[in-house]
Amino acid sequence: MKANFEAAAKAARQVALISDADRNRLLHTLADTLEARAESLLEANAQDLARMDPSNPLYDRLKLNRERLAGIAADMRNVASLPSPLGRILLERTLPNGLQLRKVSVPFGVIGVIYEARPNVTWDVFSLCFKSGSACILKGGSDAYASNAAAVALIREVLEAGGITPDAVTLLPAGREATQELLEACGYVDLVIPRGGRALINFVRDNAKVPCIETGAGVVNTYFDASGDLEKGRRIVTNAKTRRVSVCNALDCLLLHSARLADLPALVSQMPQVTLYADERAYGVLEGRHPLLEKATEASFGTEFMDYKMAVRVVDSLDEALAHIAKYGSGHSESIITEDAQNARAFQQQVDAACVYVNAPTSFTDGAQFGLGAEIGISTQKLGARGPMGLEEITTYKWLIEGYGQTRP
Repeated sequence: MKANFEAAAKAARQVALISDADRNRLLHTLADTLEARAESLLEANAQDLARMDPSNPLYDRLKLNRERLAGIAADMRNVASLPSPLGRILLERTLPNGLQLRKVSVPFGVIGVIYEARPNVTWDVFSLCFKSGSACILKGGSDAYASNAAAVALIREVLEAGGITPDAVTLLPAGREATQELLEACGYVDLVIPRGGRALINFVRDNAKVPCIETGAGVVNTYFDASGDLEKGRRIVTNAKTRRVSVCNALDCLLLHSARLADLPALVSQMPQVTLYADERAYGVLEGRHPLLEKATEASFGTEFMDYKMAVRVVDSLDEALAHIAKYGSGHSESIITEDAQNARAFQQQVDAACVYVNAPTSFTDGAQFGLGAEIGISTQKLGARGPMGLEEITTYKWLIEGYGQTRP
């Protein structure tokens, strides 16, 4: 494995010197090649799908089709169209002693990404790292190994044809051993980003010897306020829960002001396929009026379901909703549905999350939706990047100092 890390570090030095125009040309070529070779990529994906139960919520994450491949290609072209994040002067000043200081954005170097059954991440990570001047080391889950291997083989082929070292992207073998070696690759890997569930993120945080950024885990809440518009709320809640249940921005818990308890059946009426874990007051209203209904337990409110399941809790005030979010939320995305401007402002000010919505679904937490081209992950931490991480978030900076012989007294 050490040879892989050494090759990636060497490749990072070459990638950093490529012009932005050449990077963009390669990304366009790769997008074209992806679409032309879609059939072989889908065949590899079919091998992975054959090993997973279609009823598994992760099956939808794993599945590729021509429409999704076209979307991946479009995202790569999108990334190519964005301004380069490199060489930006973030700060410039001249000191009283005449020294000229510039703070300039530069590549990270080698970025390792550990992720689960999401083959689209392979393409997103490469395009963002390459555009931002870094090499990447990928450690995907065993569930998607055939899909990831086919993708990386194609990327390396296009890189080599373009006169660029194919070691700009490396796929590590499946298994825990490769993950552990990546986390300990000090001197070769500059940053590790986990994308997946809480167990994966905790493992990376607890075992990494190289710097890491926590991403992914999303226990997401939406609060329907006393003044919330019912039709607006129904659209928002339904979209946030059912658009794609296996993604980190999907809704996990609906909080409802007790003054609107009678509206609860209408609020969830468009998602009969969702099992609701309701607290006592909500259960009493929904019993006989929702086809899939269970009584909530304490665990229901801190669970990232990643399935057609959602908790429901009735609260008596905005403050109670805020307290619930502070206790059970994961700092990912939270939303309020309200027509009260004062409550909206209070929610925005007091909710401690990377993305805070007013009258919109949390399903918009996505790098492409935010105009970032794509994302390498959703950071839920506060130090450094926070929220969707695009090109700017995966660069660092250095200070450039120019003088004319000054010495420090």
